[in-house]
Amino acid sequence: MSNNLKNMRTLLLILLAAISLNVSAQTITLTGNVKDKTGEPIIGASILEKGTTNGTITDFDGNFTLKVSGKVPVIVSYIGMKTQEFNVKGKTRIDVTLEDDTQNLDEVVVIGYGTAKKKDLTGSVSTINSEALKDIPVANVAEAISGKMAGVQVTTTEGSPDADVKIRVRGGGSITGDNTPLYIVDGFPVNSISDIPSTDIQDIVVLKDASSTAIYGARGANGVILITTKSPTEGKFSVSYNGSYGWKKLAGKLNVLSPYEFAAHQYEEAAIANKISDQYEPYFGKFQDMDIYNTIEGTDWVDEVFGRTGYTINNNVSINGGTDKISYNISYSRVDDKAIMAGSDYTRNALSAKIKAKPFKWLNLDFSTRYTDTDINGGGANDVKSEKSTNDSRLKHSVIYTPIAMGNVTAGTDDEEEVGSLFPPTTMIRDTYRYKDNQIYSYNGGVTIKPIKGLSIRSELGYENRPGLENRYYGKSTYYARQNSSVQNEPALTVTTKYFNRFRNTNTINYDATFKKIHKLTVLLGEETMATRSRTVTNQIDGISDAFSPEDAFKYTVNGKYSSFNNYTDPDVKLLSFFGRANYDLMGRYLLTATFRADGSSIFAPGQRWGYFPSVAVAWRLSDEKFMQGASKWLSNLKLRFSYGTAGNNNIDSDQYRSMYSAKNTAYLEQGTSYWTTGTQLYNPDLKWETTYTRNLGIDFGFWNNRLNGSIELYSNNTKDLLIDFPVNGTGYNTQARNIGETSNKGIEFQLNGVIVDTKDWGFDINFNISKNKGKVKSLGGLKQIIAGSTWTSTMSDDYRVYVGQEIGLMYGYVTEGRYSVDDFNWDGSKWVLAGVVTDEKGNYVSGPADNSSITGKSWGPGALKLKDVNKDGKIDANDRQVIGHAAPKFTGGFGINLRYKNFDLSSAFTFVYGNDIYNANKIEFTSNNNNYKYRNMITDMALGNRWTNIDWQTGAVITDKAALTAANANTSLWSPYNQFVFHSWAVEDGSFLRMNNLTVGYSLPKEWIKKVFMQQCRVYFTATNLFCITSYSGFDPEVDTRTKTPLTPGVDYSAYPKSRTYNFGINLTF
Repeated sequence: MSNNLKNMRTLLLILLAAISLNVSAQTITLTGNVKDKTGEPIIGASILEKGTTNGTITDFDGNFTLKVSGKVPVIVSYIGMKTQEFNVKGKTRIDVTLEDDTQNLDEVVVIGYGTAKKKDLTGSVSTINSEALKDIPVANVAEAISGKMAGVQVTTTEGSPDADVKIRVRGGGSITGDNTPLYIVDGFPVNSISDIPSTDIQDIVVLKDASSTAIYGARGANGVILITTKSPTEGKFSVSYNGSYGWKKLAGKLNVLSPYEFAAHQYEEAAIANKISDQYEPYFGKFQDMDIYNTIEGTDWVDEVFGRTGYTINNNVSINGGTDKISYNISYSRVDDKAIMAGSDYTRNALSAKIKAKPFKWLNLDFSTRYTDTDINGGGANDVKSEKSTNDSRLKHSVIYTPIAMGNVTAGTDDEEEVGSLFPPTTMIRDTYRYKDNQIYSYNGGVTIKPIKGLSIRSELGYENRPGLENRYYGKSTYYARQNSSVQNEPALTVTTKYFNRFRNTNTINYDATFKKIHKLTVLLGEETMATRSRTVTNQIDGISDAFSPEDAFKYTVNGKYSSFNNYTDPDVKLLSFFGRANYDLMGRYLLTATFRADGSSIFAPGQRWGYFPSVAVAWRLSDEKFMQGASKWLSNLKLRFSYGTAGNNNIDSDQYRSMYSAKNTAYLEQGTSYWTTGTQLYNPDLKWETTYTRNLGIDFGFWNNRLNGSIELYSNNTKDLLIDFPVNGTGYNTQARNIGETSNKGIEFQLNGVIVDTKDWGFDINFNISKNKGKVKSLGGLKQIIAGSTWTSTMSDDYRVYVGQEIGLMYGYVTEGRYSVDDFNWDGSKWVLAGVVTDEKGNYVSGPADNSSITGKSWGPGALKLKDVNKDGKIDANDRQVIGHAAPKFTGGFGINLRYKNFDLSSAFTFVYGNDIYNANKIEFTSNNNNYKYRNMITDMALGNRWTNIDWQTGAVITDKAALTAANANTSLWSPYNQFVFHSWAVEDGSFLRMNNLTVGYSLPKEWIKKVFMQQCRVYFTATNLFCITSYSGFDPEVDTRTKTPLTPGVDYSAYPKSRTYNFGINLTF
């Protein structure tokens, strides 16, 4: 080898050594381990070099390896634990123990068009994370948040898989308008959250006061519910699976009369009417043979219709992974629900994807899409907002249909509302078949540019398409087929196709700066444009052949008669908005938030379209003051908040400011069958925004490192310029939307969370919340009252009232005074006549029993229903009615318990409501035998021995002797059932309840077992929902609200789909 070559080789070796030494001096290979304070390794903890994107996550054993410069600190963090920062200069290893943060004040909370740390919030905000939702197998995620947040009342109106779930935030301020809160999913406004799988949700945030909701302006008056779905996270590729299988049964039922009791009931009705040979004997035989019915087992129709064992299957698979440049999250969920009602099932498929990209330090890109397909097959629930008649209600037929075979019996008149024709409940299931297919296509994209430090410019585009199909079959037994169809007594079809599209563009500029280390300013400016278009196409086909099954009938619609075709396009709704928010923080102790939004809406006429909604909020973190340092060992957080502001409500139909024409069909015109009409509502060009003014005072507190924490809120809301449907009788129209009246809501909320035990093997924490809201109507714009009707039967058209000075939901009817006694009557040889009535010389009533014969009908006499004569005129009529019930509760709330022992976990959640009344319409119908309603069964409240009887059951004769009648009813307490349907205070019941919403027991397999098969987690669990409900309510369930055509008739229980009790086994897997 030449000297030159040797010298070159030596030079290269020296150069390589120098490079190696230089690289070694610039980078350090840092290793370590991360665990919790119990010694368990933390999988997936983030290790990040501060100020850079250089990072990694821990493995199955909590270990990590990361090459760092050593010049800047390393940050170690994990969700739900306190973040720690380490100086690694000169170090090659760090071992970290992270502590739980029972209330992470640095936790980032989603607020309108941005985020904020929990400690910096100045408004009233409640949150729920994914841990509270993961094991609750519900079709509608709204059910899972019931009882978990103060000031948020969730009512599941009945028990069908697609039941309407009503959410109210602090009561709601509208009277005839919609009080539903604004729903925002990943920044996009949606009409409902029922289609979002709970397994896809990262957290739910509820904004309750104007400081929080004013940023949404015209849509925020009823509160705002923000849902953030799970986002991509940097790290290794991972797959998670969550699956469960459950079965369910009817949670409770009403007992009906046995075959013998039913026969006795029918005999007494026929005997009183002197029609034994016509009404009784052709179907039941002779009185002397009635005992035979004691040996007959009747059909339990409630069990036949709602008694099957249903099942629920939930499956969710999610994939997550990525780098600091691009990350992704893809999730697929499916729910299969076989309902407890025969012939009814529910299926939902949901696919979602999120992608985040950061090609440059100054540029962020994100895109999300969501597809949902929901099928409701079979009867399902009767939609009371669109049903032709309550006579098709399946629960009613299953309770009152004859328990023994009698064939199809009717009273022989053409007026079904008076007759109440009976059909086998299983026939009603077939004849009220319904199929619904609702789909959602949602696309959202965003670009964020950060040109300089602290400045962020973002633009978002969103599009949502919601096509829907509803097929409704009306069999021969339904009210429509028998009374309203153009081809009566033959099946009919309604095919409804709905189209809904919404476009959204939002542009924001956000600037965040700190001055002199003590002044922090964040400013948000934004513009938003939204456009909504919807169309409904309805086809009515009558005269379909009964030879087709309900499912097949929709395949052969050409065999019927197209009686109407309506293609209705709603006026486009456009919204242009400008908004801004400024947050100022002085030394982390003194906080100020100012918000303003201007909304222009096409719903209102030119000149009325713009509304302006400002708010301001201040907060003071007392716990950070120097004079509080002596309490720092036990006081972790103390913050005082106050806010004042406005928010709007424009939840009304579009274009009510101008006359709109639509085409209709009718068979009553001499020339042609179609005509144009402006409808029944008169237009109003002066309509404007409904505005809510809110004041909120709050205290946030935390003790002993926030192991005990919570908040207290006091609020007072006033809603003015109410959008009310004003009666305009005599104009050719029924109502006109007007801005009149004012309401108020005042209340207090209390939320408490506590970590009682937190050791290596044991953990125990609790949460509790309670709210009181008092609503009041302060003005009706000159009206003395508003009259509304539940219309569960045609005679109940005015059983609700709205009065100035009282809350919404006043039930209006008669006061029950028991029953008339034998001493109130004399037998004149053919009928009972009142006795003891005293009149003056002019024949005017002075005293004695009041005449109630017009209401009681056939049962008039001893034992008849007795109602209070309020005006003391000796006659019971409509003038004797008064307020007899209040639907609004006095208190609502809930509490939860979470227990951990080694690898076992247990959690339970409870909901309670106190002080509300339920209008038990079922109780009226199921205990009354209306004059023209024959052969209907009743519930056991009206069994012999409980109710009044006029029959000598030894001979079958009608008793007219007063002494014998007294003796026969010595041990009974209720009146005779043979009277008209009448709403009286006996049917108003206390609706208070305490419900165990769910109970979950889980076990996580040891990590040293599962890591051998590349698992991060394997947990099995058992969950029971609606395990029990403690209540004095006599109906199926006290959580009910079935007459929702108008918000003026809350709390009615009429023929609701009964609720079920569910038991589920499930598994959580993460690879």
